[in-house]
This record gives sequence, structure tokens and C-alpha cells, in this order.
Amino acid sequence: MNKQTINELNKRASRELEKLLDLDKLREWKRQYLGKKGLITQLIKQLPGITDNKRPEIGRQINQIKNDLKKAYDRKMSNLQNQPPKTHRQEPNNWFDLTAPGEKTNLGHLHPITQMRQYAEDIFTRMGFEIFEAREVDDDYHNFESLNMPPQHPARDIWDTFWTNQGLVLITHTSSMQNRILSTKEPPLRAVIVGRCFRNEATDARHEHTLHQIEGLLVDRGITLRHLIGVFKAFLDEFYQRDVSIKIQPSYFPFVEPGIEFLIDCTICRGKGTMNKKQCSTCGGSGWIELAGAGMIHPKVLKEAGIDPQKYSGFAWGFGLDRLVMMKYGIEDIRHFHSGDLRFIRQF
Repeated sequence: MNKQTINELNKRASRELEKLLDLDKLREWKRQYLGKKGLITQLIKQLPGITDNKRPEIGRQINQIKNDLKKAYDRKMSNLQNQPPKTHRQEPNNWFDLTAPGEKTNLGHLHPITQMRQYAEDIFTRMGFEIFEAREVDDDYHNFESLNMPPQHPARDIWDTFWTNQGLVLITHTSSMQNRILSTKEPPLRAVIVGRCFRNEATDARHEHTLHQIEGLLVDRGITLRHLIGVFKAFLDEFYQRDVSIKIQPSYFPFVEPGIEFLIDCTICRGKGTMNKKQCSTCGGSGWIELAGAGMIHPKVLKEAGIDPQKYSGFAWGFGLDRLVMMKYGIEDIRHFHSGDLRFIRQF
């Protein structure tokens, strides 16, 4: 190492620094010359190997160059950080058509579940129902006890429930709003409750841990199952814009008596139960999709809300909106709705 080598390094570093117009490249230049493993540092580490009579002079030269390069770097950094942003400059020999249409902007739109929720609410509003929003977190009384499920009742095990440390629940069904509505509204009443429900269960093509539910209540004198079936069938026909085939089978829910389930023919396999000689994963091979649980409101539920079951009767139903939309559009897997896949969402 000699003075000439040091001067050549200084000139090369200065030339490169002068040409830099990018902050990232400027930082890379600093690492190359002034960093802990940079070229200037390597020169300093070589000083012990120089003869005693030359070491002080060369050491001063290296320090001077280091300081000069550091100052030049700081000035360059300041200039680049403070310069105005670059603007597009059109070359004289190039031209573009100012009247040409610009690039299409991708606009957001409502999620298919939200679209169909609003559509369903509109149908029920035209049928004379009042719309209510369910609470996503509620207490044990409204989610279970007021619905004919006292503590330790085995029917509570029907739902895999999320509990908080404070004893609250993520609602397992929108029925948690029944007592509030029945105890504050005088019969005759018509109500539809919409909201998200949560269940701690495994997911598959037909089940999700989070689902959107729509529940209906109607209480008046002389209400029977025939009214329930008629109202629900009228809704399905309007929602699907066709004469929907439904199947009714007995079922059990502690807050209705008797309890039934509504099933509709699977639109994925067209009710055959198979697709391409394989079992349909959407309906499980049955050709039918369970759509809603329903029934006549249990007398104990009416009585708990302050309504005389000897004078009034009523029906209730609850269905998963996600599954309703699946059948409308022929979607084979319920998990698509919450996948976040824009290729799926943009189809609606």
C-alpha cells in the first residue's frame, strides 16, 4: 500500500459517488467504501504492516480521505432526499393520443353474502316482517335459558359453543334475540333476525365455524304449521325465482314443538346425489340439502317472554344464508365465501 494506491481509490470512489442518482445505490456505495468491511476500513487494517517512518503520514492520508468521502456522502444523501419527484417528460419525437380511454379502474363491490342478505331482507320486508340485527356476543340466558334450555340441559350439546372467560357466548344461533323481541313487542308480530353465528366445529364443504343466519318469527292467534310452510315456501320461490321443490322432515329443537327441517333439492348434482359417478360432496349423496330448522314456538318460550300460549301461537325458522346462496349460484363448497380469493368474489 502506498500514496498512489490510496489516491486512486479516492478518485474512483468520488467518480462513482458523483454519478449516483438513487438512494439505494447510494447506501450500497457507502457500504462498499465506508462500511465496517469497506475498502477504507481495509486500508486502515493494513497500517500495522507499514514501516514505522511511513505509517503516520499514510494514516493521516487515509483519515483525510475517509472524512472527505463521508462529507461528500452526506451532501449527496441530503440532495437526493430533498429533490422533487421525477415527472414524466414526453420526448419530442414521441406522441400519445389524449383522447384514448385510460386504464379501467377495478372498483369494489358488495360481497355475495351481503348482496343476498339485502335481497332476502327486501323480500321479507315486502311480506310485512320487521328486520332486527342479532348481537354477536350474548349471555347464557338469551342464548340458552330463555329458549327452554336451563343449565345442564343436554340439548345445549347440540351446538359446539364458544365461551368467554366472563361467561358470555358467541351466539350459536340468531334465536338469542327471540326473548328480547317477544317480550317487547305485542302480538301480532312478524320479525326477521339477521346476524353472524359461531360454532366450534370442523369445516367441510357444507359447514363453517362462522355462518350468516336469518331467523323468522311470527306470533298471532290461530297460527299453525300450514302458515309456516306457506310463508317459507313463498320466500324460497321469490328468492330463487322458481317453483322450489322442498322436503319436510321431523326434527328436534328445544325451543319449538313440533320441530321440522326444510330441505331443498341439491342444485349441484340436480338432486341425483352423484356427480361424474362420484358422491356429491355438497349434499353428501342424498340429493337434498338441509336448509332450515323450524317449528312452532314452544309454549315455555312464549310464557318466558310474557305471552300467554293459551291465546297466541307462533312459528319460527332459522336458515344459513351461506347455504342458501350456495344453492342459488351452484357453489359446491361453502368455504369459498370466506377464502378471500378475489377470483371467486369478482364473479358476483
